[in-house]
Amino acid sequence: MPKAILSVLILSLATPAAALTLELPARVLAEESRSEVPGSYDLPIAAFDGSTVPSRVVEGALDQRAFRLEAGGITTLAVLAPLRDQVTAAGYEIIFECEARSCGGFDFRFGTDVMPEPDMHVDLSDYRFLSAVSGEEAVSILVSRSASAGYVQITRVSKAPLTAPVTQTVVDLPDEVTAPAPVVTPSDDSGLAQALDQTGVAVLDDLVFASGAATLTEGDYPSLAAVAAWLEANPEGTVALVGHTDASGSLAGNIALSERRAEAVAEVLIDTYGADRARVIAKGVGFLAPRATNQTEEGRQKNRRVEVIVTSTR
Repeated sequence: MPKAILSVLILSLATPAAALTLELPARVLAEESRSEVPGSYDLPIAAFDGSTVPSRVVEGALDQRAFRLEAGGITTLAVLAPLRDQVTAAGYEIIFECEARSCGGFDFRFGTDVMPEPDMHVDLSDYRFLSAVSGEEAVSILVSRSASAGYVQITRVSKAPLTAPVTQTVVDLPDEVTAPAPVVTPSDDSGLAQALDQTGVAVLDDLVFASGAATLTEGDYPSLAAVAAWLEANPEGTVALVGHTDASGSLAGNIALSERRAEAVAEVLIDTYGADRARVIAKGVGFLAPRATNQTEEGRQKNRRVEVIVTSTR
Protein backbone atom coordinates (compact mmCIF):
# COMPACT_ATOMS: atom_id res chain seq x y z
CA MET A 1 0.00 0.00 0.00
CA PRO A 2 1.46 3.44 -0.87
CA LYS A 3 2.53 5.60 2.02
CA ALA A 4 2.43 9.34 2.57
CA ILE A 5 4.94 11.49 4.41
CA LEU A 6 3.40 14.02 6.78
CA SER A 7 5.57 16.87 7.98
CA VAL A 8 4.02 18.69 10.92
CA LEU A 9 5.82 22.05 10.89
CA ILE A 10 5.20 24.46 13.75
CA LEU A 11 6.08 28.13 13.23
CA SER A 12 7.51 30.13 16.10
CA LEU A 13 7.58 33.88 16.45
CA ALA A 14 11.09 33.70 17.85
CA THR A 15 13.05 30.76 16.46
CA PRO A 16 11.80 27.95 14.23
CA ALA A 17 10.68 24.88 16.15
CA ALA A 18 12.02 21.49 15.14
CA ALA A 19 9.74 19.69 12.70
CA LEU A 20 8.02 16.47 13.70
CA THR A 21 7.91 14.24 10.62
CA LEU A 22 5.54 11.26 10.62
CA GLU A 23 4.97 8.64 7.95
CA LEU A 24 1.28 7.81 7.59
CA PRO A 25 0.49 4.15 6.79
CA ALA A 26 -1.76 4.88 3.80
CA ARG A 27 -2.37 7.38 1.01
CA VAL A 28 -3.92 10.68 2.09
CA LEU A 29 -7.27 11.36 0.41
CA ALA A 30 -8.05 14.66 2.18
CA GLU A 31 -6.46 16.97 4.74
CA GLU A 32 -7.69 19.86 6.87
CA SER A 33 -5.74 21.95 9.36
CA ARG A 34 -5.92 24.83 11.81
CA SER A 35 -3.22 26.71 13.67
CA GLU A 36 -2.91 29.33 16.41
CA VAL A 37 0.23 31.24 17.40
CA PRO A 38 0.16 31.60 20.33
CA GLY A 39 -2.49 29.05 21.22
CA SER A 40 -3.46 26.59 23.93
CA TYR A 41 -4.71 23.02 24.03
CA ASP A 42 -6.27 20.84 26.74
CA LEU A 43 -4.07 17.74 26.40
CA PRO A 44 -5.99 14.68 27.69
CA ILE A 45 -3.94 12.79 30.27
CA ALA A 46 -6.48 10.19 31.46
CA ALA A 47 -9.78 8.56 30.56
CA PHE A 48 -13.18 10.12 31.28
CA ASP A 49 -13.55 9.91 35.07
CA GLY A 50 -17.32 10.15 35.32
CA SER A 51 -17.55 13.93 35.18
CA THR A 52 -14.78 15.19 32.91
CA VAL A 53 -11.72 14.26 30.86
CA PRO A 54 -8.61 15.05 32.94
CA SER A 55 -6.29 17.27 30.93
CA ARG A 56 -3.20 19.45 31.09
CA VAL A 57 -3.22 22.88 29.47
CA VAL A 58 -0.26 23.34 27.14
CA GLU A 59 0.51 26.68 25.50
CA GLY A 60 2.56 27.67 22.48
CA ALA A 61 2.23 27.27 18.73
CA LEU A 62 -0.78 25.05 18.03
CA ASP A 63 -0.96 22.94 14.86
CA GLN A 64 -3.90 20.57 14.40
CA ARG A 65 -4.47 18.44 11.30
CA ALA A 66 -7.03 15.85 10.26
CA PHE A 67 -6.41 13.30 7.51
CA ARG A 68 -8.70 10.93 5.65
CA LEU A 69 -6.72 7.90 4.51
CA GLU A 70 -7.25 5.29 1.83
CA ALA A 71 -7.39 2.59 4.49
CA GLY A 72 -10.59 0.58 4.12
CA GLY A 73 -10.35 -2.59 6.21
CA ILE A 74 -7.26 -1.54 8.17
CA THR A 75 -7.70 -1.54 11.95
CA THR A 76 -7.27 1.52 14.13
CA LEU A 77 -4.37 -0.20 15.92
CA ALA A 78 -2.63 -0.79 12.59
CA VAL A 79 -2.88 2.95 11.90
CA LEU A 80 -1.85 4.11 15.37
CA ALA A 81 0.98 1.67 16.14
CA PRO A 82 3.51 2.97 13.57
CA LEU A 83 2.69 6.58 14.49
CA ARG A 84 3.24 5.78 18.17
CA ASP A 85 6.61 4.23 17.36
CA GLN A 86 7.65 7.29 15.36
CA VAL A 87 6.57 9.68 18.12
CA THR A 88 8.62 7.82 20.73
CA ALA A 89 11.56 7.62 18.33
CA ALA A 90 11.39 11.42 18.02
CA GLY A 91 12.01 11.71 21.77
CA TYR A 92 8.44 12.02 23.06
CA GLU A 93 7.22 10.15 26.15
CA ILE A 94 3.76 8.55 25.93
CA ILE A 95 1.82 9.70 28.99
CA PHE A 96 -1.64 8.34 28.12
CA GLU A 97 -3.07 5.87 25.63
CA CYS A 98 -6.50 4.27 25.34
CA GLU A 99 -9.02 2.69 23.00
CA ALA A 100 -12.71 3.61 22.70
CA ARG A 101 -14.09 1.64 25.64
CA SER A 102 -11.23 2.37 28.06
CA CYS A 103 -11.13 6.04 26.97
CA GLY A 104 -14.74 6.55 27.96
CA GLY A 105 -16.53 6.16 24.62
CA PHE A 106 -18.96 9.00 23.92
CA ASP A 107 -17.95 11.05 26.95
CA PHE A 108 -14.23 11.08 26.09
CA ARG A 109 -14.90 11.88 22.42
CA PHE A 110 -17.10 14.87 23.22
CA GLY A 111 -14.92 15.97 26.12
CA THR A 112 -11.87 16.49 23.91
CA ASP A 113 -10.92 18.85 21.08
CA VAL A 114 -11.83 17.12 17.80
CA MET A 115 -12.14 18.74 14.37
CA PRO A 116 -15.74 18.51 13.08
CA GLU A 117 -17.19 16.09 10.57
CA PRO A 118 -16.50 15.45 7.76
CA ASP A 119 -12.87 16.54 8.32
CA MET A 120 -12.42 14.15 11.24
CA HIS A 121 -14.76 11.18 11.63
CA VAL A 122 -14.85 9.32 14.95
CA ASP A 123 -16.65 5.99 15.32
CA LEU A 124 -17.67 6.05 18.99
CA SER A 125 -17.07 2.31 19.32
CA ASP A 126 -13.81 2.13 17.36
CA TYR A 127 -11.18 4.77 18.00
CA ARG A 128 -7.76 5.03 19.67
CA PHE A 129 -5.99 7.95 21.30
CA LEU A 130 -2.58 8.78 22.70
CA SER A 131 -0.89 11.85 24.15
CA ALA A 132 2.84 12.40 24.54
CA VAL A 133 5.20 15.11 25.78
CA SER A 134 8.77 16.16 25.18
CA GLY A 135 9.89 18.91 27.53
CA GLU A 136 7.42 21.78 27.07
CA GLU A 137 6.05 20.36 23.82
CA ALA A 138 3.08 18.02 23.45
CA VAL A 139 1.42 15.94 20.76
CA SER A 140 -1.78 13.90 20.63
CA ILE A 141 -3.01 11.44 18.01
CA LEU A 142 -6.62 10.34 17.53
CA VAL A 143 -7.35 7.49 15.10
CA SER A 144 -10.68 6.12 13.91
CA ARG A 145 -12.21 4.68 10.76
CA SER A 146 -15.32 4.25 8.66
CA ALA A 147 -16.22 1.36 6.37
CA SER A 148 -14.16 2.84 3.54
CA ALA A 149 -11.47 5.06 5.08
CA GLY A 150 -9.20 5.69 8.02
CA TYR A 151 -9.03 8.97 9.94
CA VAL A 152 -6.14 10.51 11.85
CA GLN A 153 -6.07 13.75 13.83
CA ILE A 154 -2.67 14.99 15.00
CA THR A 155 -2.44 17.92 17.41
CA ARG A 156 0.92 19.41 18.31
CA VAL A 157 1.85 22.30 20.58
CA SER A 158 5.44 23.53 20.38
CA LYS A 159 7.36 26.41 21.91
CA ALA A 160 6.28 29.91 20.89
CA PRO A 161 6.16 33.34 22.49
CA LEU A 162 2.91 33.85 24.36
CA THR A 163 2.77 37.57 23.56
CA ALA A 164 2.68 39.26 20.19
CA PRO A 165 3.78 42.79 19.26
CA VAL A 166 1.10 45.31 20.20
CA THR A 167 0.14 48.18 17.91
CA GLN A 168 -1.59 50.97 19.80
CA THR A 169 -4.99 51.87 18.44
CA VAL A 170 -7.32 54.56 19.73
CA VAL A 171 -10.98 53.56 19.77
CA ASP A 172 -13.99 55.74 20.45
CA LEU A 173 -16.55 53.84 22.55
CA PRO A 174 -20.10 55.17 22.16
CA ASP A 175 -22.30 55.79 25.18
CA GLU A 176 -24.84 53.28 23.88
CA VAL A 177 -23.75 49.89 22.67
CA THR A 178 -26.03 47.90 20.40
CA ALA A 179 -26.07 44.25 21.38
CA PRO A 180 -25.22 41.84 18.58
CA ALA A 181 -28.11 40.05 17.01
CA PRO A 182 -28.72 36.66 18.67
CA VAL A 183 -27.69 33.56 16.80
CA VAL A 184 -30.78 31.87 15.44
CA THR A 185 -30.63 28.10 15.30
CA PRO A 186 -32.57 26.91 12.24
CA SER A 187 -35.37 24.46 12.95
CA ASP A 188 -36.70 24.06 9.43
CA ASP A 189 -35.71 21.04 7.36
CA SER A 190 -33.22 22.71 5.01
CA GLY A 191 -31.68 24.95 7.70
CA LEU A 192 -31.12 22.16 10.20
CA ALA A 193 -29.79 19.85 7.48
CA GLN A 194 -27.37 22.58 6.40
CA ALA A 195 -26.17 23.02 9.99
CA LEU A 196 -25.58 19.27 10.36
CA ASP A 197 -23.73 19.12 7.04
CA GLN A 198 -21.56 22.16 7.73
CA THR A 199 -20.83 21.99 11.48
CA GLY A 200 -22.14 18.59 12.56
CA VAL A 201 -24.30 20.03 15.35
CA ALA A 202 -27.63 21.86 15.78
CA VAL A 203 -29.75 22.91 18.75
CA LEU A 204 -33.34 21.62 18.83
CA ASP A 205 -34.81 24.86 20.11
CA ASP A 206 -38.50 24.03 19.67
CA LEU A 207 -38.60 21.20 22.24
CA VAL A 208 -40.91 21.72 25.21
CA PHE A 209 -40.60 19.66 28.40
CA ALA A 210 -43.16 19.48 31.17
CA SER A 211 -42.05 21.51 34.19
CA GLY A 212 -39.49 19.52 36.21
CA ALA A 213 -40.03 16.47 34.02
CA ALA A 214 -38.01 14.61 31.43
CA THR A 215 -40.90 13.96 29.02
CA LEU A 216 -41.76 16.06 25.98
CA THR A 217 -45.16 17.71 25.96
CA GLU A 218 -47.46 16.59 23.16
CA GLY A 219 -47.23 18.54 19.94
CA ASP A 220 -45.52 18.85 16.60
CA TYR A 221 -41.75 19.34 16.58
CA PRO A 222 -40.40 20.53 13.21
CA SER A 223 -36.81 20.09 14.43
CA LEU A 224 -37.34 16.37 14.99
CA ALA A 225 -39.02 16.03 11.61
CA ALA A 226 -35.94 17.72 10.14
CA VAL A 227 -33.58 15.32 11.94
CA ALA A 228 -35.58 12.36 10.64
CA ALA A 229 -35.44 13.83 7.13
CA TRP A 230 -31.66 14.30 7.40
CA LEU A 231 -31.22 10.67 8.47
CA GLU A 232 -33.34 9.53 5.54
CA ALA A 233 -31.26 11.63 3.14
CA ASN A 234 -28.03 10.28 4.68
CA PRO A 235 -28.64 6.52 4.96
CA GLU A 236 -25.21 5.83 6.48
CA GLY A 237 -25.38 8.72 8.95
CA THR A 238 -25.83 8.35 12.69
CA VAL A 239 -26.58 11.00 15.32
CA ALA A 240 -26.36 11.56 19.05
CA LEU A 241 -29.00 13.49 20.96
CA VAL A 242 -27.20 15.28 23.80
CA GLY A 243 -29.09 16.76 26.73
CA HIS A 244 -27.86 19.87 28.60
CA THR A 245 -29.00 21.66 31.77
CA ASP A 246 -28.30 24.88 33.59
CA ALA A 247 -25.97 24.92 36.60
CA SER A 248 -28.70 24.64 39.25
CA GLY A 249 -28.22 21.55 41.42
CA SER A 250 -25.58 18.84 41.56
CA LEU A 251 -23.59 17.61 38.56
CA ALA A 252 -24.74 14.02 39.02
CA GLY A 253 -28.40 15.02 39.21
CA ASN A 254 -28.13 17.28 36.17
CA ILE A 255 -26.36 14.63 34.09
CA ALA A 256 -29.09 12.14 34.95
CA LEU A 257 -31.85 14.64 34.07
CA SER A 258 -30.20 15.70 30.82
CA GLU A 259 -29.79 12.07 29.75
CA ARG A 260 -33.42 11.24 30.55
CA ARG A 261 -34.53 14.20 28.44
CA ALA A 262 -32.27 13.17 25.56
CA GLU A 263 -33.70 9.64 25.78
CA ALA A 264 -37.24 11.05 25.73
CA VAL A 265 -36.44 13.05 22.60
CA ALA A 266 -34.93 9.95 21.00
CA GLU A 267 -38.11 7.97 21.67
CA VAL A 268 -40.26 10.64 20.00
CA LEU A 269 -37.83 10.88 17.07
CA ILE A 270 -38.05 7.11 16.60
CA ASP A 271 -41.71 6.40 17.43
CA THR A 272 -43.33 9.50 15.92
CA TYR A 273 -40.98 10.56 13.14
CA GLY A 274 -39.77 7.14 12.02
CA ALA A 275 -36.02 7.38 12.69
CA ASP A 276 -34.04 4.13 12.81
CA ARG A 277 -33.35 3.25 16.46
CA ALA A 278 -29.96 1.74 15.55
CA ARG A 279 -28.78 5.10 14.20
CA VAL A 280 -29.69 7.24 17.23
CA ILE A 281 -28.06 7.38 20.67
CA ALA A 282 -28.97 9.59 23.61
CA LYS A 283 -26.58 11.02 26.21
CA GLY A 284 -26.55 13.78 28.80
CA VAL A 285 -23.73 16.06 29.96
CA GLY A 286 -25.59 18.16 32.54
CA PHE A 287 -24.15 21.66 32.88
CA LEU A 288 -20.67 20.85 31.52
CA ALA A 289 -21.17 22.53 28.14
CA PRO A 290 -23.05 25.84 28.59
CA ARG A 291 -23.74 28.11 25.62
CA ALA A 292 -24.61 31.13 27.79
CA THR A 293 -24.01 32.44 31.32
CA ASN A 294 -25.76 30.70 34.21
CA GLN A 295 -25.90 34.00 36.11
CA THR A 296 -29.15 35.12 34.43
CA GLU A 297 -32.48 33.41 33.84
CA GLU A 298 -32.17 34.07 30.11
CA GLY A 299 -28.81 32.34 30.06
CA ARG A 300 -30.07 29.41 32.09
CA GLN A 301 -32.96 28.95 29.66
CA LYS A 302 -30.51 28.80 26.74
CA ASN A 303 -28.44 26.20 28.58
CA ARG A 304 -31.46 23.92 29.12
CA ARG A 305 -31.50 22.28 25.71
CA VAL A 306 -31.06 19.16 23.59
CA GLU A 307 -28.61 19.17 20.68
CA VAL A 308 -28.26 16.79 17.76
CA ILE A 309 -24.67 15.86 16.82
CA VAL A 310 -23.56 13.95 13.75
CA THR A 311 -21.52 10.93 14.87
CA SER A 312 -21.02 9.26 11.48
CA THR A 313 -21.65 10.12 7.84
CA ARG A 314 -20.23 7.00 6.23
